Amino acid sequence: MQPPFLQKLVDALVSSRVRFVIIGGVALNIQGHARATEDFDVCYARDRENLVNLAAALAPLNPRLRGAPAGLPFVLDVPTLRAGLNFTLSTDAGAIDLLGEVTGLGGYAAADALADEFEFFGHKLLVLNLDGLERTKKAAGRPKDLVDLGSIAELKKRRG
Repeated sequence: MQPPFLQKLVDALVSSRVRFVIIGGVALNIQGHARATEDFDVCYARDRENLVNLAAALAPLNPRLRGAPAGLPFVLDVPTLRAGLNFTLSTDAGAIDLLGEVTGLGGYAAADALADEFEFFGHKLLVLNLDGLERTKKAAGRPKDLVDLGSIAELKKRRG
């Protein structure tokens, strides 16, 4: 079962026609591994049209930098997205990590090439496949990623 905040974020991105690939813990869940996650990780396309759509999708959700001091001025708009690459955000709907590049993988084109299509909250969405997840988890190397590698190996084994 997915946390309820995910549907609001997915609906916002889809309704604004944002091009993205679901990665991280949510992608692992969709691929068949039960794992708790408290944020929604996406790799997003960085062309101008998509940056406009992404800023518009999240604006009503009051995005702010996660972990930054309260009251720190921040506006998620096209210039901000263009000037940065990866953003860890809190929104009124929940936490979202926007990744223009994914460690061990690259940008949106690389994620798209390693994505499967899944039905998720009534939408057909791109989700990083097990090979892509394995690459990102190996590259990140955090303790939780090393645990995930075992689950990915088991899922691959079951799928033959």
